[in-house]
Amino acid sequence: MRLRSMDLRVVVGANIRLLREAKGLPQDELAYRADIHATYLSGIENGKRNISLRVLERLAVALSVAETDLVRRP
Repeated sequence: MRLRSMDLRVVVGANIRLLREAKGLPQDELAYRADIHATYLSGIENGKRNISLRVLERLAVALSVAETDLVRRP
């Protein structure tokens, strides 16, 4: 099996940012809804932070999307 070149952290971060912006949410509002710190969310969106499945789940709920939408590669 061949691994794709794009780091999953980057994919997840980009998906979160796109969904957040599409919903018109500022970072601090999404962070509040997901019960995480805004600085942590920034790191996630920039592909710099590893996140737990629990945080992935909370972000999906806060964005009203399926968890799979956050890990889907382009």
